[in-house]
Amino acid sequence: MRFISCLALLFWASLSAAQPYRIELVSGGFQGPWSIGFLPTGEVLVTEKRGKLFLLGKDGSRAEINGLPAIRQIGQGGLFDVLPAFDFAQSGVLYLSYALDSGSSIGTAVSKARLNGLQLENLEEVFAMQTDSQSGRHFGGRLAQDARGNLFLTMGDRGDRPAAQDDARHNGMIVRIEPSGTVKNWTKGHRNPQGLAFDAQGQLWAHEHGAQGGDEINRIEDGKNYGWPIIAYGKHYSGAKIGEGTAKDGLEQPVFYWDPSIAPSGFAIHSGEGWPDMAGKFLVGSLKFDMISVLAAGGTQELERISTPETLRVRDVRIGPQGAIWFLSEGNGALYRITAP
Repeated sequence: MRFISCLALLFWASLSAAQPYRIELVSGGFQGPWSIGFLPTGEVLVTEKRGKLFLLGKDGSRAEINGLPAIRQIGQGGLFDVLPAFDFAQSGVLYLSYALDSGSSIGTAVSKARLNGLQLENLEEVFAMQTDSQSGRHFGGRLAQDARGNLFLTMGDRGDRPAAQDDARHNGMIVRIEPSGTVKNWTKGHRNPQGLAFDAQGQLWAHEHGAQGGDEINRIEDGKNYGWPIIAYGKHYSGAKIGEGTAKDGLEQPVFYWDPSIAPSGFAIHSGEGWPDMAGKFLVGSLKFDMISVLAAGGTQELERISTPETLRVRDVRIGPQGAIWFLSEGNGALYRITAP
């Protein structure tokens, strides 16, 4: 199958009067695109929530990859992130996160496999969420890997608010999966983290959905409790107060929150490569307001909103080769690239 040439759409827009940028269509025709992954060969991976993984070739080709794990499609659940291992050039390993039906519960899981052409080989489950949920809500599912090969995975509360404070279950946690397979519960008290990224200093950051208001950006540190549902800046959809208020001793405060909610999804932190003006800035997709939020380094202030017809329900945002900003529009079923002028 051929995908739509990036030359099919090319126009100029503006972050502000002083900061023009260029946006290009890379590929269209996706159904529920969820995640982007870059290979050192210059090829690009795209997942669809319905359980499809595609390889986009440098020559404009698009082909489906076979050999994926069994994926449960239910509500918000399906195939989530694809992450090439930090040593992909040598190992050929990809990580996939997805909804897994164990028979007794449905939770977020991670498998790894070696990519050989269009086939996944040596498929191995490396983590399965411990939960009792059968819900189709709040799976999390974002992946990030540090320079030592440790894998981090976000998981939502699965629609069961109190479970996000239960150490016996993985609901509302971020875990670290070591190369040996050892799993450490890293943080807890999250509602539904849909973004995860390391900055240039190796600090891990996440953002998560609030309820009605209170979408958060958090600095992620080992052993910390981020408060859900004891504290929150939003309200229940009924308008009722959540928990005990906005702060409590021993519970972490977000570095930034949105009210009203933007429904954040996808998260990238720009290194400044190829685009010095973007160095350190946070980029967060919005499903609700059809835009990419650009925040100052450290995420403490929203600076701009990239909003065009192309940013319809932004599901993922990544920094690609030469510092281009790549994003998936769920609403348009398309992959786009933004480049500096």
